Amino acid sequence: MKPTGTDPRILSLAAEVANSPEHNVPIILLKLKEIINNTPLGSSQLKKIKQDIYCYDLIQYCLLVLSQDCSRIQGGWTTISQLTQILSHCCVGLEPGEDAEEFYSELLPSAAENFLILGRQLQTCFINAAKGEEEAKLLHFFHIVTDSLFWLLGGHVQLIQNVLRSDHFLLLLQTDNVQIGSIVMTMVQNILQINSGDLLRIGGKTLHLILDEVVFKLLSTPSPVLRNTAAKLLLLMAESHQEILILLRLSTCYKGLRSLINKQEPGTEFSKELRQLIGLLSPKVYQEVEEQKLHQAACLIQAYWKGFQTRKRLKKLPSAVITLQRSFRSKRTKTLLKLNRQKEKEDRRLQLQLQRQRAMRLSRELRLSMLEIVPPGQVEKHNREIEEKSALIIQKYWRGYRERKNFHQQRPSLMEHKAAITLQRATLKLLAKCRKKKKVCAPWQGLRELTDVRRVELKQQVDDYVRRHPGSQMSDVTSKELHSQAQEQLQHYFMGRALEERAQQHREALTAQISTNIEQLMKAPSLKEAEGKEPELFLSRSRPVAAKAKQAHLTTLKHIQAPWWKKLGEEADEIDVPKDELSVELGTLFIGGTKPP
Repeated sequence: MKPTGTDPRILSLAAEVANSPEHNVPIILLKLKEIINNTPLGSSQLKKIKQDIYCYDLIQYCLLVLSQDCSRIQGGWTTISQLTQILSHCCVGLEPGEDAEEFYSELLPSAAENFLILGRQLQTCFINAAKGEEEAKLLHFFHIVTDSLFWLLGGHVQLIQNVLRSDHFLLLLQTDNVQIGSIVMTMVQNILQINSGDLLRIGGKTLHLILDEVVFKLLSTPSPVLRNTAAKLLLLMAESHQEILILLRLSTCYKGLRSLINKQEPGTEFSKELRQLIGLLSPKVYQEVEEQKLHQAACLIQAYWKGFQTRKRLKKLPSAVITLQRSFRSKRTKTLLKLNRQKEKEDRRLQLQLQRQRAMRLSRELRLSMLEIVPPGQVEKHNREIEEKSALIIQKYWRGYRERKNFHQQRPSLMEHKAAITLQRATLKLLAKCRKKKKVCAPWQGLRELTDVRRVELKQQVDDYVRRHPGSQMSDVTSKELHSQAQEQLQHYFMGRALEERAQQHREALTAQISTNIEQLMKAPSLKEAEGKEPELFLSRSRPVAAKAKQAHLTTLKHIQAPWWKKLGEEADEIDVPKDELSVELGTLFIGGTKPP
């Protein structure tokens, strides 16, 4: 799918490539270099241009041109070197989109392999070329190709393994030419600085071949430049990977390497790298390296173990915190509940003590008031009645306690008895339903046939009933009068029924009012404890009753306030305390006149 908003320069260039003959395509593709160079580096516009170049298959055209014979391309190695630069710059930073698999698995490895093939061809041409200007140009082109390959590997590090495993790369590395070999080993050194981990993934055979070639160039090449590059590369490989250092130290292939390096000229420019390499290959350093390796392995194991333990603790931490919070809150709740219960118990004890003291005080006051009312001759009788009432009250409470205790003990058996009754009732209902269903579903039995004698008897009974109860004929006037009388009686009945319903409602209202008044009187406080307008709630709505009550109250107060010697002669007439009133007062001796708890 072609992208929208394509650069017109790319469109015109793609059309020109499609319409031009094959031998003109490389020259046309060189215009891409100008388009890329005129675009700011790292900008979104450059990414869009690279995507357009890839979508219009211009990268594939460049790859096809590089795979052709160099002698058939216009411009020769100049055009090819520029196309390698264009191809590497277009592939680095490109986002292929939907064709990502094809781009990474086919196009990029093919481009890296073509670069190596071009390097091999340039190596051959450089070796066969005459010394002079042509040799310098070929070396320059070789620099451009290797730089393009390094640029491509820098943008796509996954290609490093493909390059290091390639036979063309090994042939380039095995060259005897000083300049080509120095350039190739410099490129390898730069690649390892980008990602040195791929060196151990290429396989043992290829790694041995590379090490053999580097060691050979270090020991057998007379050129100091090449030896310097080989020493730096070997030192980088040994410092980057302990496995390579162990291989150089223990392998029989490299036995005596340290002694051979010691025989090198000490005054050379790369004597510093040689000393470092000799130091790495020495037994002491090797032992230190082994210890360091073991130490790193121990540290790695400890790090993984500590990480595992830490993750395990962190995983359990939320549940542990939740459990700790739950237990703390539960303990705090229980402690607060215990304190509240103790406080409530203490409050109830104090309240009960105050109620008892108040009841004792009230009972004593009532006793003193009653002693003032009772005549001296009836004091013993009054005390005896008080004792009897007290005994009855004690017996009443004791019997109530005993019956409640027995009830709680017999409650399970009572519940079982009620459950049995419920089951029996349900069973009897079920059996009755079943019998009824059987009767309903029973087949029709039919009626018994009547005999002639039975028919004669029934006919005689009917005739006798008709003869005893002859039908009376009534005139229209009589029937109308009877109908009017029935209507009057029915109207009278309905009117009386309405009056009776209203009277019943009035009685129910009065009953409810009396019940409410009785309940209020039962819960009423004593006059000493009454506050505010509480006494006004118990005033009667009837004026005659209120007047009679007020008169009786004033008479009682006047009689109570009189001195005792004035009451001696009035014992039989005015100071006659009814027995019912005395029993009421005695009945409220301990529990009357107090608020319910």
